[in-house]
Amino acid sequence: MFPILVLLTLVEVGSGLVLNRFEAQLLRYPTLLALVPVMIGTAGNLGSILAARLSTAFHLGTLSFDIRDDTLTGNALATIALSVSIFPIVGIGAWSLTALTGMTRLELWRVVIIALLAGVCLAVLATCVTVITTYLAYQLELDPDDVVLPAVTNICDVLGVIVLFLVVQILV
Repeated sequence: MFPILVLLTLVEVGSGLVLNRFEAQLLRYPTLLALVPVMIGTAGNLGSILAARLSTAFHLGTLSFDIRDDTLTGNALATIALSVSIFPIVGIGAWSLTALTGMTRLELWRVVIIALLAGVCLAVLATCVTVITTYLAYQLELDPDDVVLPAVTNICDVLGVIVLFLVVQILV
């Protein structure tokens, strides 16, 4: 596990560097600043939920890495569907928080669209990362419970920052 943890630490440092690159835009739009931790946390949580479900199915012997496997595709689709309902609420919460402090500079609809688009993209990426990481753990004969959750949450931190700011570049 030590090499994996060292690699994940480097991934987290990369996330901080990416976040630092967008510091000016975050300070210009405080709503985005409020959105960052919730977006990456929620994406990591969705990936972690999927990882736990796949790991349980793996240990029970009911998981195959076939696209026709109902356990695999059903859980992946449920994760993405959950993101469609969760991320607009995240956007409303971030906007409301900054509106209460009088610091909002973006319209509510724009923040909700940013959160929804970035969130769904993150959910798709988190699903892919989770399935791939679970498969790699299986191939390397590692316990997915030990490998997949830390990998998914760390990778989602980096992807969360990147995807959020790509969507922001398009919509703001």
